[in-house]
This record gives sequence, structure tokens and C-alpha cells, in this order.
Amino acid sequence: MDIRSTDHDIISEAQSGDLGAFEVLYTKHSQRVYRTALAILGNPQTAEEVLQDCFLRAYKHLHTLNGDPSVSPWLHRVAVNLCYSHLRRNYRSRLTISSESLGNYLFLGSAPSPEEDAYRDEMETAIETGLAALSFKHRTVIVLHYLQGFSVQDIAYVLNCPVGTVKSRLHHARRILSRRLGSLDRRLTYEAA
Repeated sequence: MDIRSTDHDIISEAQSGDLGAFEVLYTKHSQRVYRTALAILGNPQTAEEVLQDCFLRAYKHLHTLNGDPSVSPWLHRVAVNLCYSHLRRNYRSRLTISSESLGNYLFLGSAPSPEEDAYRDEMETAIETGLAALSFKHRTVIVLHYLQGFSVQDIAYVLNCPVGTVKSRLHHARRILSRRLGSLDRRLTYEAA
């Protein structure tokens, strides 16, 4: 059994007591769950805690997982709830997003030119500021949709809310981010002229 196996097969094996199958499940999904938590919380140590708690809960509730084609939405639902709980417990801590974590999502590829590097730095800062300005519910839908590629229906499942609510949150979050990034784009266009 390896990560190319279906989630259904991996879960079936893990439910029958195969710890190796649970390790495969962890290997297959841990990176995405961690990146979601990191993008929401902005803190690598806290994101790692969420990741560990998420898979601990998955292990404890393994018997309740049915044969869904993918367990990813369920794992993300647990992770988002853990992020929310952390933010609620630590409401005084400032919600931040690190430029480094955003760079991992947005700018993969070859080495940039000095001009591209400067643009990347300004864009990362603008996105960081824009995401930090979003509420938890708006940030979460942006992370799940754009960084994790979840459909609106999967996000509705993860957040346990209607599809219309997800669409509304995406619309408002995009509008807020668009304003922030639009001002950066206009400023960079003006400076380049």
C-alpha cells in the first residue's frame, strides 16, 4: 500500500489495524493539511500542532470514517475547526501570515530576475496584508479554494455551511483582496512608467 492507493482502500486497511496504512494516509494528506493551517494561522509551530491534533483525531475516529472517495475534506474540516479553536483561545494574538509561507504557494519556479524579485516581494507583502485583514471565515474560504483547490461544495462541507454562504464569503474576500492588490498593481504600473 502506498500513497497512490485510494483513500477508501487506505482507510479500510487502517480500520483493520494496519498502522502502516495510517502512516500512508498521513503521508498522503499531511502536507496539504499543514499548509492549510499555516495559511490560516500564519505560524509554523501552531500549524504543526494543528496537523498533529488533526491526525490524532483522525486516528481516534478512524472507525467512523466511511468509504468516502477522499478523506481530504474531512481532514480539512477537522483542521479548520482546530485553527478556529486556537484563534478563539488566543484571541489577543495578532493574526499574521508570513511572506515565506505565501511564497511557497504563489511563486514556485525558477530563480527570478531582480525586477521580478522586487515585484514578488511587494506582491507577497500586499497579499500578506490583505489576508491578515480578512476575518477568519473569509480567510478560510480563500485558503481552501485558491490554495488547496477545494470546490465550493467541498468547502461547504468543511465549514458545515450552505454553498450560498461559501459563495458569498468568497465574493467578499475576493473584493477585499482585489482592492488591496489593485492599489499595488496601480502603484507598480505608475512606478514602472
